[in-house]
Amino acid sequence: MKIASIHTRVVRAPYRRPFVISSGTSPELISLLVEVRTADSVSGFGEASPMTAYTGETLAGLESALTEHAAPALIGRDPRDLAGAHLAMDAAIRGQHLAKAALDIALHDLAGRAAGWPVHLLLGGGVRSRVPTAWVVGLGTVDEMVKEASEYAARGFTHIKVKGGQHPDLDVQLVRLVRDVLPDPVELCLDANEGYDPGTAGRTVARLADAGLDLIEQPLPRWDLAGMAALRRGGGVRVMADESMQSLHDAMEIVRRGAADVLNIKILKVGGLHRARQIAALAESAGLAVKIGTMPELGVASLAAAHLAAALPHATVPADLVGPLLVDEEPLAPGAFAGAGDRGWVEVPAGAGLGHDL
Repeated sequence: MKIASIHTRVVRAPYRRPFVISSGTSPELISLLVEVRTADSVSGFGEASPMTAYTGETLAGLESALTEHAAPALIGRDPRDLAGAHLAMDAAIRGQHLAKAALDIALHDLAGRAAGWPVHLLLGGGVRSRVPTAWVVGLGTVDEMVKEASEYAARGFTHIKVKGGQHPDLDVQLVRLVRDVLPDPVELCLDANEGYDPGTAGRTVARLADAGLDLIEQPLPRWDLAGMAALRRGGGVRVMADESMQSLHDAMEIVRRGAADVLNIKILKVGGLHRARQIAALAESAGLAVKIGTMPELGVASLAAAHLAAALPHATVPADLVGPLLVDEEPLAPGAFAGAGDRGWVEVPAGAGLGHDL
């Protein structure tokens, strides 16, 4: 079995309402869909979403890195040699994790289809057949955000994440009001997206703890691991690394510095499922929990995240799989996410590959 060709297509899906985080606003979810075909006409599909406000990468740059560098390095290779594929892509181009992730997901999908196995078995097993997912509340007015958090907790979501990071005082007010409307078992996370000032973050996080926050995600700039470690030592709220953790080497440094309680592993951010498994193993050896996150993305990449979450015993923080739920119409794997917004979990497909409808 050899890779014969690789094809791409841009897919756009408008958000139900603009998705707003501290670093920017997105009116639509844009992804690059990738199909890897073998000489005997077996296909696998992958996906990457640039989300420029978060990653700094553009769609044009993603397409160029994939079609001109990473993809040609795979032609003629056995698609089941996943470790070898990464060595070949890394030799062809440095960095460019989104492009490599899209191809990596396609290779896992293809390998699963060829073997007749679901991807979570390729990743080591199926700890859970249903993956609980967090609901992510984008920035808006306090009243809007409180109402949305309450609504989705009532639907069955056991982990609510609210976006913040623009105004610490407003974040404290928001957390207090959201905590008041959530049932006690529901975990509350605030994602600051690097928005806090290093000099005042400690006081802000202490106030957030008093307001009822359970988990703070990336409160400081990605480079400030010393500050993240100090917040963690302060206690009261668990600290989760996201933007600080964009590679296996970043994960090692976070562990070494004691800068997080939880690692948010986003498959696209770290270069694919193969690299994500390596990071997850490092986290497990260090006694850290992991959360399988998305940026967000559409159905193919979100399914890859669901399969990974299903395979990891220490993926104990509900995954972020809401990309397909935030758009008007999910174009890639609508059947896999039907009803997920009304129950708070995603059923992990048991069919071969990722289990999408493409």
